[in-house]
Amino acid sequence: MDHIHSPLSVLLEQGSMFLKWLVFSCVIGIVVGGVSTAFYYAFLLATRARSACPWLMLLLPLGGVAIVLLYRLCGMEKDRGTNFVLVAVRENASLPLRTAPLVFLSTIITHFVGGSSGREGAILQIGGSISSSIGRWMRLDEKDSRVITMCGMAAAFSALFGTPLTAAMFAMEVVSVGVMYYAAIVPCVLSALTGLWVAQLFHVPGTAFSLTGVPDLTPFVLLRVILLGVLFALLSILFCKIMHAASHLYGTYLPNPMVRAAVGGVLVILLTLTVWLWNPFTFDYNGAGEAIIHGAISGHARPEAFLLKMLFTAVTLGAGFKGGEIVPVFFTGATFGCVAAPFLGLHPSFGAGLGMVSVFCGVTNCPLTSLLLALELFAGGSGGMFTGQSLGLFAASIAVSYMLSGYYGLYSEQKILYSKFRPEFINAKANDRPAPHGGISTEK
Repeated sequence: MDHIHSPLSVLLEQGSMFLKWLVFSCVIGIVVGGVSTAFYYAFLLATRARSACPWLMLLLPLGGVAIVLLYRLCGMEKDRGTNFVLVAVRENASLPLRTAPLVFLSTIITHFVGGSSGREGAILQIGGSISSSIGRWMRLDEKDSRVITMCGMAAAFSALFGTPLTAAMFAMEVVSVGVMYYAAIVPCVLSALTGLWVAQLFHVPGTAFSLTGVPDLTPFVLLRVILLGVLFALLSILFCKIMHAASHLYGTYLPNPMVRAAVGGVLVILLTLTVWLWNPFTFDYNGAGEAIIHGAISGHARPEAFLLKMLFTAVTLGAGFKGGEIVPVFFTGATFGCVAAPFLGLHPSFGAGLGMVSVFCGVTNCPLTSLLLALELFAGGSGGMFTGQSLGLFAASIAVSYMLSGYYGLYSEQKILYSKFRPEFINAKANDRPAPHGGISTEK
């Protein structure tokens, strides 16, 4: 008789799992969404204070030293940022709860004094550490602990940026390229939507842009988009190499973390003053630079902006300041696309939109996330110009950028399980040297 009741037992087990994740994901969404909302308003206040008092930039060295001391006092000098979150999901490593307040405060300090960084790196760590701690308090097993950490990542990303589909997909896709954590789809989607709902209750604005000049699909337009995709792939590689080179150079020549942070602060000040020589009193490259992204989407960007943003961000984050690379990636991709697109006969606004999501794909190795990002960022605010054909053009640029960016990536702990060039298993970390046949070389 056991086999007669076994289908019912399976159904009851699946139902209980669904109800469990329904509750857990909503709890994570509410808690992490609330903290993310607080982070957004603290970030906003810090940015406004810096804009009102530009002299705060002179405190950059002091701010860097303060961040190092905070991590030292909390016993987290070896903090690995977002990489630690990826390891927590893949290997069920423990994420200390103190990570959340530490990265919260240190990111606010970075932006208060004018460092160049984003905010998503902080919010992923905040969401991951809070949800991981909740999982431990609930005594979840190893597999469920990984899922609940992804829920926190999705809820935090969604609350801060207002892009729930992108947030849920990113949490499932970024850890291991080539293998999707489909078991986490219901928890991640529900957490992302709940986190977004909490953020909207407190009037956190979503992120959306209005594209203009989106072309119809023709063979010549597709060819131009593919050519742009090639350029975006090369730019993605350059961004990753600059970021990793800065960390390496700082570590080699300035091994003392406090000295490194102080020198990094001085370098950002000197870079800002250098920029003033041809564009007086501009702070375009300090902070996140969201106004410049909006300008690029409107069709206006300085030709050197993408290079300067990469340099400012590498100098800031390499020195030990906190934040993230994704908003600087948006800045870099949007400004480069805005400048490059007209040379191929495409509208600068359309090129900026392509650049944002394609360079994001190249540095994170997340093509499905990037496609959803294009949909959520541009479809709602483009006055009917964004159609299924438009999404297809974005898909083409994203796909080319994904393939040709090779095995580079922002996160050294990201695993690339399957080759981008052949259907073969390679199981390598991002930034390992690609072998000629499309696999991974073990040489260093």
